[in-house]
Amino acid sequence: MSADTRTPELAGMRRLPGGVFHMGSDDFYPDERPAHPRTVAPFWIDTHAVTNAQFARFVAETGYVTVAERELDPARFPGADPADLVPGAMVFTPPPTPVDLGNWRNWWRWQPGASWQRPFGPASSIVDRLSHPVVHVAYEDASTYAAWAGKRLPTEAEHEYASRGGRDGAAFAWGDEPYPNGIAQANSWLGRFPHDNQGVGGTAPVGSYPPNGYGLSDMIGNVWEWTSDAYTPRHFPPSATPVEAGARPNLLAAPAPGTPPEPPRRVLKGGSFLCSPDYCLRFRPAARSPQAEDTGMSHIGFRCARDA
Repeated sequence: MSADTRTPELAGMRRLPGGVFHMGSDDFYPDERPAHPRTVAPFWIDTHAVTNAQFARFVAETGYVTVAERELDPARFPGADPADLVPGAMVFTPPPTPVDLGNWRNWWRWQPGASWQRPFGPASSIVDRLSHPVVHVAYEDASTYAAWAGKRLPTEAEHEYASRGGRDGAAFAWGDEPYPNGIAQANSWLGRFPHDNQGVGGTAPVGSYPPNGYGLSDMIGNVWEWTSDAYTPRHFPPSATPVEAGARPNLLAAPAPGTPPEPPRRVLKGGSFLCSPDYCLRFRPAARSPQAEDTGMSHIGFRCARDA
């Protein structure tokens, strides 16, 4: 099924016809299960992730300050040195040699002063990265931008439907092979993760890879993208029984006394430039990842949707 071309396109968006598709997968990670039929209504979605240039216009017109640029609340970090409670973000930093893949701290660092406009720290800028997807955006940042643009964030189902590009049931957005004919179809990690980079190794300008069957760029790879759905550790199809639905974990359960509450988590979709077959085989439409609403990182961006 192709994108609907009967309605004139909104600037930078495509109208998708909606319908029934197979959501999730029983073949990879547990939280993608069960694969099940899901129906989505027609909707519009951006042809590419929101870029630094687009986000800069939003900030210039509104004066918005992102979560990564705000002062930290000491109450959320009991026992922390106040000198460490400064604005910043998590920045991917590849190690020079192989490391234990069981410890993500081996390739992530907290960087004071990192933000959407200084993605690697205070000395960096986006002057030469205006066509790259904006990163270091928390859920609030993404949803505020979407509202300003007269749009919203896509649901998890909409994002997965769009990323499949009409290839319902295929493991990858382009078929069942990760690298058909040895060619990467998306910006994912090439080489041994996280020290051996044979690919881009970071974000690429939007549209650097072939669009999918719906004419959408980078639905897979480049950056993970926020959706509006709360994360649960498995799918609950619309046909779930009341008992199954009631078995959903309470992600907002009261913390232990004296422990700050954990922020809600949302579903990220699409994978990123860090997805590698030897660590994270998540550059697939069915793949999903939980992310705390208050945390942006250097491999997380977003795109917008709107009702048809």
